[in-house]
Parts: sequence; structure tokens; C-alpha cells
Amino acid sequence: MRAYSATVWTLLAAAAFSSPAVTLAKGGKYNDVLSIGEKAPTFADVPGIDDKKHGLREYKDAKAIVLVFTCNHCPVAVAYEDRLVALQKEFKKKGVQFVAICSNPEESDTLAELKKRAESKKFNFPYLHDDGQKVGREYGAAVTPHVFLLDRDRKVVYMGAVDDNMEADKVKKHYLSDAIEAVLAKKSVETTETRQFGCGIHYEKPGAGT
Repeated sequence: MRAYSATVWTLLAAAAFSSPAVTLAKGGKYNDVLSIGEKAPTFADVPGIDDKKHGLREYKDAKAIVLVFTCNHCPVAVAYEDRLVALQKEFKKKGVQFVAICSNPEESDTLAELKKRAESKKFNFPYLHDDGQKVGREYGAAVTPHVFLLDRDRKVVYMGAVDDNMEADKVKKHYLSDAIEAVLAKKSVETTETRQFGCGIHYEKPGAGT
């Protein structure tokens, strides 16, 4: 995995935190759209790297779903790719489905580029292109990566960061994996929300590009 200095991590995190998209507001503590315990917004017909359309309901048999809003160009998102692959491998046999979603409009984040990235990194989960950014808006996804853990009833039980450090060897708190373990054990999630950090998702104004 490519290494980034603590200085780079600090600058990126600070930029994300200062973005209007992550301003504290009505929804959750760090999400101005969704709150913990809410029913997750459903979605359908979102194109994936397999050239098929995907929706939340197709994973109806999963005991839990992890939605990861990510992209190709953000160094923070890139730093987490191997961790996400490892987590899906660890929890797949336990009935947990990871789904990556890209809501960014940059040229490096087109569906064609997502296909290349997924192949090179051997993603073991679907990678969807949120054309129109509807899914990202409905979840209040603010940065990349921004994760949402949905329980069996498809309620949001955790949202925020994957863990507490962009640098894998310095991680001390495994927020996402701890939350998944709690859901599988049918226990309450101890830490339900953390401040997400990464590169801000660029949401275009309605009608832009039309």
C-alpha cells in the first residue's frame, strides 16, 4: 500500500472536516441527512463495473451491508482499498456484503475508470457508479471513504470512518469491524457514529452539465 505522511493525512482530514458537506447539522452528529436507527434509503438501477444494474434489494439475504462511498482519485480512499478488500474477505462467509459506490463526477471516476481500478486492486465487492449523485445525496455521503453499516432490517447502525487512521500500521480503533461484529452477535453497536475523513465529494449543482 502506498504510504502517506502524517502531514498529508492531517491536511486531507482538515480539508474534509472544513468542507460544507461535513458540517454538523440536522441528521446525525456528523451527517446532515441521516441519523442512526433510520431506515437506509433504498436505491435501484445503479450501473456497476460488471455492466449490470444494481440495487439495495438484491442483497436481501445479507445479514449486514456495508456501503462504502469511495472513488479512484482520492489518496485517502486509495489508502483504504486493501483494508476494504480484507474486511470483505473476512466477513463474506459470515453473511456481510460490502458495496462500493462512487458519486464523484471527475474524469478519473467514470465507470470505465472504476472498472480498471477494480481489476487492478482485485476488488471482491461490487463497485457502482452513482451517475447523477442521487445515492450519495440521499445518504449524506460527504467524503471518500464514508461508510454506512446497515443491519438485517436495513437500518443504519454505524456511519463514519473505517477506522481512526489513514496509515494502516497506526490504527488503534477499528470502528467498522467492531460494529460489524456487534451486528452479527446481535448486540448493540457501541460506537455508532464517527467523524468521517477524506476528500470531499464534489456534488454538482442540479442541472449542471445538462
